[in-house]
Amino acid sequence: MRRLEQPPPLHPLVALINYDDTKIALADAGEKYSLNFYKISFKTSFKGQVKYGQHYYDFEEGGLAFLAPNQIVTLSGEETSYEGYALFFHPDLIRNYTLGNNIHKYGFFSYAVSEALFLSDKEKKVIATLFDAIAKELDNNIDHFSQDVLVSQIELLLNYSNRYYNRQFITRKTVYNDLISKMDAYLSDRFDIRKSALTGIPSVQELADHLDVSPRYLTDMLKSLTGLSAQQQIHHHLIEKAKHILSHTSLSVAEIAYELGFEHPQSFNKLFRQKTNMTPVEFRQSFT
Repeated sequence: MRRLEQPPPLHPLVALINYDDTKIALADAGEKYSLNFYKISFKTSFKGQVKYGQHYYDFEEGGLAFLAPNQIVTLSGEETSYEGYALFFHPDLIRNYTLGNNIHKYGFFSYAVSEALFLSDKEKKVIATLFDAIAKELDNNIDHFSQDVLVSQIELLLNYSNRYYNRQFITRKTVYNDLISKMDAYLSDRFDIRKSALTGIPSVQELADHLDVSPRYLTDMLKSLTGLSAQQQIHHHLIEKAKHILSHTSLSVAEIAYELGFEHPQSFNKLFRQKTNMTPVEFRQSFT
């Protein structure tokens, strides 16, 4: 709050700022900063760029963006201005609550800022109401119920955010179908037996890097649209490739395992049986 030239927070573990009052200047141009608490930004409009990893948060219509503790953000040298609110809360606020154990389930805290949540006008009104309720609670004198109420309000805000992210995956399905097609092409190429033996089984991080999205965003998007996580998609492509090799070549199971990037044939056997309820040998025999 001192950095933002704001008065001390009304609650020792929570702070809410109005961007209209701060004319936000979190750091000098190019300076990196890391927060040791959670931050939820509700921007009704946005001009400028904030770098997050290798990406930029840059959209005029605004929306919601989430930061978990110890993530690094870099302000660009360009003029940046916001309208809206930022809610900061320390992990200790939720530590002894169910939310403290479950906050990792809200995957959007692991998204890149460029994967922020775009809101419809109707959704913006709902979110604005939730922020107003938090502001009113912070204006009250702290009592034995303050923390319970604040944690409940934050959890409600996160649950609405979950709902709206799921809606975003559906309404932008055309865009994400292009991403899925790009993923399918990449995995098909990666499981070319001339490459897999040298490079190993692709990881979720590798796949996300190729698609230029964060791993958690990729998994949430895929689960929403296909019912399979990113890891499950990798396994699906691997098993389909294994089935093709088993049914079209005379390579041994061990040779196939090594060609597909497994270090140990036993691992290949275990995964194949888990996914098909058959061993590789039993699958091959079904074609004879």
